[in-house]
Amino acid sequence: MALQLTEENFEAEVLNSTKPVLIDFWAEWCGPCKMISPLIDELAEEMGDKAVVGKVEVDTAQALAAKYGVRSIPFLLFMKDGEVKDQIVGANVTKESLKAKLESL
Repeated sequence: MALQLTEENFEAEVLNSTKPVLIDFWAEWCGPCKMISPLIDELAEEMGDKAVVGKVEVDTAQALAAKYGVRSIPFLLFMKDGEVKDQIVGANVTKESLKAKLESL
């Protein structure tokens, strides 16, 4: 299961992480978000301690969504050492492509 990220734990779990990070910005009302949610959870299980895989619910963490320029969801953000390295907008992704991108960080 992916880590639930909030404005309270974001700095500790993401910005201070020494591991690669994948963040799924999503919302309960977003159909495409629900489509990729199982992929994100599976990836979190597969990566284990090698990476941080988390989700930010945009309706409850509006400041984080604004900070990272989230205009459309699902919005996937790849980070390493507190810096944004890449992003994907939309649900046209595979678990394998996400895993490869995460491992490349």
